[in-house]
Amino acid sequence: MLRKILQKLIPDSAPVQPESLQAVLQEVETKILPGITHWQSPNYFAYFPINASIAGFLGEMLSAGINTLGFSWITSPAATELEMIVLDWLANLLKLPNDFHSKGPSGGVIQGTASEAVLVVLLAARDRILREIGKDALGKLVVYGSDQTHSCFEKACQLAGIHPENLRLLKTENYNEYALSPDSLDDAISQDIAAGLIPFFLCATVGTTSSTAVDPLHELGKIIKRYGIWFHVDAAYAGSACICPEYRHHLNGIEEADSFNMNCHKWFLTNFDCSALWIKDRNVLIQSLSTNPEYLKNKASQGTTVIDYKDWEIPLGRRFRSLKLWMVLRLYGVENLQSYIRNHIKLAQQFEDLVAQDTRF
Repeated sequence: MLRKILQKLIPDSAPVQPESLQAVLQEVETKILPGITHWQSPNYFAYFPINASIAGFLGEMLSAGINTLGFSWITSPAATELEMIVLDWLANLLKLPNDFHSKGPSGGVIQGTASEAVLVVLLAARDRILREIGKDALGKLVVYGSDQTHSCFEKACQLAGIHPENLRLLKTENYNEYALSPDSLDDAISQDIAAGLIPFFLCATVGTTSSTAVDPLHELGKIIKRYGIWFHVDAAYAGSACICPEYRHHLNGIEEADSFNMNCHKWFLTNFDCSALWIKDRNVLIQSLSTNPEYLKNKASQGTTVIDYKDWEIPLGRRFRSLKLWMVLRLYGVENLQSYIRNHIKLAQQFEDLVAQDTRF
């Protein structure tokens, strides 16, 4: 039975006449907030904390006040260009290869969530392979991940029309701390090819939700390159830690990947939603997601190349999300962001020590 607690407290129709702000805020305090799970509370230990900040909040307020819909460069040039700049800043902090930066055919884009990021690159990879082998081969396409891969990957496959039987979530319990075994991947690909199927996509993870496993990117990348498969790396939660030099090694091998994403709203003091995605060949993404009716054609470029982010994502409209990420980076600075992450890891290590000392565990 669907619980409807709030329906008993709030009228079943909107007021005909306006009400006072004081009355509305009072109801927020007495009726709305008691039904909210307070993810921002220091006493919240489920899932992950949202990790919002005053800097992110101010950026979100500015974004809401400006209220631009920067789906193309011409609709708001600064919104597009700031997104390119701030994602290059972040790429530099993560020491991503140059072929993920905005110069050349590559670049970054802010998606709403990692689920959207995984979906759009899966669609791009699907359409790329189908252009080569024909659309009738959709039923033969096979994708790979580990049994620790986030469920958003499974949902992306459903949306992309990948047959459920062609989703390979390889077992990890006998490998290094629940990471994806390169040998298991190689064997699975070989078996699928022998069966007449077409492997085309791998989703590896840096910091899985279920076990914080880190897949061996370099070894997986060597295998993927041999077969010409799209290699995506999802570092939604743990990617932020890699701005600290002592944790950057978890991204070793990222140069082999075709795409990479991390969620700034999970561990980077940036209010939800803000998922950064980088891709080596943006043209593949644009080919898959672009529509160009007369009312969306960009006639302002006059022969120069501009970015229209509407062609990098599912929705047309998009908020000015780069503003809050830009403000977080500027108002905190790299050193403070690194200290923030290091303190969290120190607290986790202290908690681990306490658990290890307790015979009940």
